Amino acid sequence: MHPQLDKRRFDTCEALMDALEECHRTEFLKQALGKCNYEKDQLARCLHYTRVEDSKERIRESRKKQKEIEKKRKQAEEELYGKNGYLKKVVELEMQKQQASK
Repeated sequence: MHPQLDKRRFDTCEALMDALEECHRTEFLKQALGKCNYEKDQLARCLHYTRVEDSKERIRESRKKQKEIEKKRKQAEEELYGKNGYLKKVVELEMQKQQASK
């Protein structure tokens, strides 16, 4: 049995949850003999599918956020150092010249 079935989280599987609960309520003997296994297997498949889809959606959102963060970082770097980091390269070259002259 699935101990933490949240009908709000797994709303797509609610009918299967109700069917399994009803099967378990009707007769203990049915449950003991495995007559509710079909409902249980269908529910397990539905829950698995829902969890996988939720994970995929979270991954998509995370990648989208990472792209936005990277875009903002690049934009801030361009504002600070100019396009393609021109000013940064000039400063690095000057630092190298100073170190070489010592």
